[in-house]
Amino acid sequence: MLETRDFIDSETLCRELDASESSVRRDLDILEQEGLLRRVYGGAVAVQSLPGRAFDYAAESVRLSEEKDRIGKLTAGLIEDGQTVILDGGSTVAAVARELASKSLHIVTNSLPIAETFESLRNIELTLTGGYLDPRLRVMLGPFCEQMLGAIRADAVIMGIGGITESGISNNNTLVVGSEQKMIEVASRVILVADHTKFGRGGMIPVAPLNAAHVVVSDAGLGSEYVALLRDNGIQVLLA
Repeated sequence: MLETRDFIDSETLCRELDASESSVRRDLDILEQEGLLRRVYGGAVAVQSLPGRAFDYAAESVRLSEEKDRIGKLTAGLIEDGQTVILDGGSTVAAVARELASKSLHIVTNSLPIAETFESLRNIELTLTGGYLDPRLRVMLGPFCEQMLGAIRADAVIMGIGGITESGISNNNTLVVGSEQKMIEVASRVILVADHTKFGRGGMIPVAPLNAAHVVVSDAGLGSEYVALLRDNGIQVLLA
C-alpha cells in the first residue's frame, strides 16, 4: 500500500486488511524497526526507499546491511577456487560478491554493481550476460540475457529472492523471474541468500518450488518455523 501512497491511516489498514487495531499496531512497529516505514500519529508514512522505489538497488543496499554482510561472509565459504559461479542481482548477492573477491573464479553476472566489484581483479574471470538494463535494479534482463544464460553451465548460482513461502520462491518482476529461472536451470547447485524479512511473503510471480534450492543462507532473525520448512524440503539452512 505504501508503494502507491505516501500515508496510510490505521483505520484504512484495519478495514482493508481485515485486521484488529492491535494487530495492525504490532505489525507497524515491526515494519518500522526494519526501516520499511515510519510511524506517525494515526497511521504510517512511507520511508524514502518505498514510494515507486520498492526494488531500488541503492535503497535496498542500506537496509539490514549488517545482516547482509554476515550472510555474504558465510555464503562465500561455500564456493571453491576454480568454480564457475552465476551471481544474480540484488544487494544481498552483492555482499557475497565482495567476499568472493579474493578467490580464483569465473563469475557470470547480470548485475552492474557486482561486475564493478570484480572489474579490476586479475584472479576473477568475469562474464556479463548482456540484455536490457533496468536502471533501478541495475541488472540486465530480458530475452538476450536469458539466451546467454541458457548457453552455459555453472557449478553454482547465488540468488537473492523477492519472497519465499511454503508455496515456493517468487518475485514481482516478470523479467527478473525469467532470468532467475534460467539461472536455476543451468546451475548444478542453487544457493539462495535472503535476510529474514523475505520469508513469509510471496511475490506475484512464482520462480521455482522450494526444493529447487540446495542451500538457503539467512540471518539469525529467521523464525524457527521457516528453518523447519526448509529442512523438511531437503534444503540445507545456514544462519549468519
